[in-house]
Formats: sequence, structure tokens, C-alpha cells
Amino acid sequence: MIYIHIPFCKQKCSYCNFHFSTSLHGKDEMLAAMKKEIFLRKGELQDRNLKSLYFGGGTPSILSPDEIKSLIDEVMKYYSFEQDIEVTLEANPDDLDKTFLKGLSGSPVNRLSIGTQSFFEADLKLMNRAHTANEAEDSIKRAQDFGFENLSIDLIYGSPTSGLEIWKENLHKTIALEVPHISSYALTVEPKTALENWIKKGKVSNPREEEQNSEFYYLSSFLKDHGFDHYEISNFAKPGFYSRHNSAYWKYNEYLGIGPSAHSYNGFDKRSWNIAHNQQYIQKLSSGILAKEEEILSEKDQFNEMIMIGLRTVWGVDLDQLKTKFSGAILEDFNAGIRQKMRDSILITENNHLKIPEKHWFMADGIAADLFMV
Repeated sequence: MIYIHIPFCKQKCSYCNFHFSTSLHGKDEMLAAMKKEIFLRKGELQDRNLKSLYFGGGTPSILSPDEIKSLIDEVMKYYSFEQDIEVTLEANPDDLDKTFLKGLSGSPVNRLSIGTQSFFEADLKLMNRAHTANEAEDSIKRAQDFGFENLSIDLIYGSPTSGLEIWKENLHKTIALEVPHISSYALTVEPKTALENWIKKGKVSNPREEEQNSEFYYLSSFLKDHGFDHYEISNFAKPGFYSRHNSAYWKYNEYLGIGPSAHSYNGFDKRSWNIAHNQQYIQKLSSGILAKEEEILSEKDQFNEMIMIGLRTVWGVDLDQLKTKFSGAILEDFNAGIRQKMRDSILITENNHLKIPEKHWFMADGIAADLFMV
């Protein structure tokens, strides 16, 4: 699969750090550089038949439909597409006007991931989002009117501007809109962000973990009651609407990342990443030089990644795969580490897969970290 990172964004969200350019200056040069990278790296993927193509960012919906099509056409020069390929575009609600959606509906894009965040103004103002609550709802309806039924929206819980009752209303609104996939994350306070500054000055309260915990478990219970599968800690889908792209990440498949800051993985032991600086990226590619760095993952690194990713999913960690992939010393330490957690029912095994029971998923990252090899 291929991931294309669009390094442009028109806003700085208050709750995240900002690592890509807000300016559209040099957009044509950037698109040319990305097409050059696609050409130079056309032989990297072992599987030449693509099941997924994903436009992330940044804000890919800053591009015009024709620009998006041109990048897809470039990929199609070197790869074949499965008949039911999933082609996803991340988009801001305020970008999904009728003109944009009409143009996009004639492209291979067949899935939209919309950065809704919330259907309430107070939450959106806290997050410094450009769209309004009405635009959040209307963008989904417009996308459906233009034939986009495979939709995912992002929702943020645990905001100090809301509470459990507002969160419940967000979820009821989502169900009423018939959105088949939801990615939901707890609001986090990152260093050197506007949100951290506001909290220090007492303008807003710090998110409370116990409230986020309650909202997370309400989310899971509510969506399951409405026919959703909770297939990864932060992801919920109706049957048939799992994110094919993200599922491939979680199953350790190979992927190729194009564009500044994009990461790639060969499916075994090598990871690479492109430089984040837009102009340096363009300059290197214009000279025919790949703007990337890479590392060979040690056995311990591979093990830790497999544990971290697997324990976040409904599929868990394949114990047979661990036995064939890793040395006896690592497995001996691992087996010693899981014994007490299994006695305490923090970890369980099903069909020879190690899993965290869903009631402990909110603590999954910490549970996995306890099992890391150091």
C-alpha cells in the first residue's frame, strides 16, 4: 500500500504540535517532487498490486481534485490497482463544498476521512478548528449526496469544554448521520501548544483522566449497541467498513510513504522516513536524490513494535508468529512477563493470540510497555 503525505495545512490546531508548512507557496514544485519520488521508489514494494492508497497530512483537501487525480495517475504508472482498492482522502469539513466534491466524485477516491472532531462550537473553538458545528454536519451530508458512503470521521473526547452529556450527544449525532467508521481519540495536552499555554494561564481546565476513561468506555459500549465493531483501541467500524489501510499497518504489512515526513516499512526489518523540511525535500528530489533516512530494526525493536501494535487491536498478538520470528531469550523474558498479567486477567489468550480484554483497553499502551524488551 502507499501513503501520500500532503505537507500543507491552513491552520494550527491548538492541541497539537505543528511540523508542516501552513503556506501553499511552492505547491507546484512540491507536487513535482512527490511525483519524482514515486518514480524513484517505484521498485520498493514487493506487492505490485495495490489494495490501498491513502492521502493524509497536513490537509490533502487543500489540493484540487485535478491535483489529487494527477498524483493517483502517477502511482498508476508503476502499480496495478485491485478492483476494489480503497483510496482514502483526509479532508477538513470546510473544504468539502459542492464544487470540490463534484470534482472528487469523478476520481478514484472512494473513501473520505473527515476531521470533524466535534459537533459542538465550544469544542471546536478550543481546538482552533476552522469549521463550525453546522459545517461539521453539513459536510457529511454533502459527501453522501455526492455518493461517498464509505466515510470515517474523527471525534475527540475528554475535552474540558464538554462532558459526558455533550459526548453522548456527539455520538447520537454520528449515528443519526449514518457514518460507518469512527476514529476517536482522547484530547491530549502536548508541550508548547496553545492548549498547554491556556491551561497554565487558567483559561481552561486540564483534561481529567477519569472523565476520559468514562467517555472512552461509554463510546465503546454505545457504538457496539449500534452495530459497530471495536477493532482497534481508537477505531470503530460497521462490518465491511474497517479501514483497509490502517489495518495493514496493524498487521505489519509493507507500505511506502511519499512526501515530506512520510514513513515507510518493508514489512520485515527496515523503516525509513523522509525529511520534514519542505524546501529541502523539493531541492533533493529536483536533483534526483531521495530525501530520506532509514534504520534497520533490531530484534528487540521488531518485538516491541509487534507487541505494542498487536495489543491495541481485536486480533491481538499471534503467539505462533512470535515463536517463529524471535529468539528463545526474548521469548523466555516475554513469557515470564505475561504470567502475572494473565493470572490477573489483564492479558488473555484466544486461539493462540495474546489479547488485552476490552475492559482494560484504556490502559493498553502501559500494559504493552511493561512487556517491552530493553
